[in-house]
Amino acid sequence: MLRILLIGKNGQLGWELQRCLAPLGEVVTYDYPEIDLGKPASLPGLVREVNPQVIVNAAAYTNVDKAESEAELARQINSVAPGVLAEEAKRLNAAFIHYSTDYVFDGRKGAPYVESDAPHPLNVYGQTKLEGEQAVQAVGGAYLVLRTSWVYSMRQGGFVTKVLQWAREQETLRVVDDQVSSPTWARMLAEATALVLAQGRSEPVDYLREKAGLYHLAGSGACSRYEWAQAILELDPKKSEQKVRQLLPAKSRQFPTPAERPLVSVLDCGKFEQAFGLQLPAWRGALKLAINCE
Repeated sequence: MLRILLIGKNGQLGWELQRCLAPLGEVVTYDYPEIDLGKPASLPGLVREVNPQVIVNAAAYTNVDKAESEAELARQINSVAPGVLAEEAKRLNAAFIHYSTDYVFDGRKGAPYVESDAPHPLNVYGQTKLEGEQAVQAVGGAYLVLRTSWVYSMRQGGFVTKVLQWAREQETLRVVDDQVSSPTWARMLAEATALVLAQGRSEPVDYLREKAGLYHLAGSGACSRYEWAQAILELDPKKSEQKVRQLLPAKSRQFPTPAERPLVSVLDCGKFEQAFGLQLPAWRGALKLAINCE
């Protein structure tokens, strides 16, 4: 049985990981304020106390717009802390799994991004997440960095729950149709993580050292936020509660935000599929499951 340290247990992904990792062994979970990634110097003591075989870091500074004015805090959490955790994992001969984002790209490639494409973040959030990836890779060892996109759950305020809420409050919704990526249900991402660790059985460190690297892992297929919103409204099991009468497409420039977003940041997940024999389901099918199982 593995001893797993999960950081960020209360987040969208962390909540799902807590449940998906449980069959693999003992899962020791932490979140703020018990653990503060904004103070990376405090992390080694906690990690050594737990003495895990696997560290899974599902915590991050994820407020994309607020990061523009809280760049230093975002950097401590997204850039410095992952490097410290990777160092501790290597010191303990433990495996380390960390998550990153499609926002490391500028969205101008015109085709799905592969892992070897040069990153070019447009905002502080993307830049700090890129620095976190690089810090983990610099340490090396038995690590996986999993880049994902448009993560959502039904538990917390994300795009899906917001659209459902707006649909009950407004007759007209306007959603951008020029931002395109792959919606990823947090539960599917957590299940894939658990399946990867299960493949390593009792020797996850040796297994992940062989497979170590950066991988893209997101829902299959792609859509615009407008198409995503259309699907959410169509699949809503409580349509009778909807007040919305029309959903209209809009452009990102019509909704100015502190942080610029990449427009087309679809990830090619072929490398992960080849390495682990796993693929996340089509985004629409996963959305249907997510909406109907809560």
